Amino acid sequence: MNISVELTLTPLQDDFETPIINFIKKLRVSGYTVLENPLSTQIFGDYDGIMKLLTSEIKVAFENEKNILLTMKIVKSDRSNYEPVF
Repeated sequence: MNISVELTLTPLQDDFETPIINFIKKLRVSGYTVLENPLSTQIFGDYDGIMKLLTSEIKVAFENEKNILLTMKIVKSDRSNYEPVF
């Protein structure tokens, strides 16, 4: 089963960019389709693989930061080719 996941990682500190960049770099080398915009990062692929990857990388991000927030949305389908029709 394929999924699409939207993630917003928010370190609650002044130096917030470094943890976000490190998190995105780990997703980029995963072999999954990863799309980024200024507000979130999306990752697309097989449910089991994506969830295993996210479980591991979210844990690392949380262990490395004192205060951090992650918002995640999951859709049951690969929406990586979505194009608005309006």
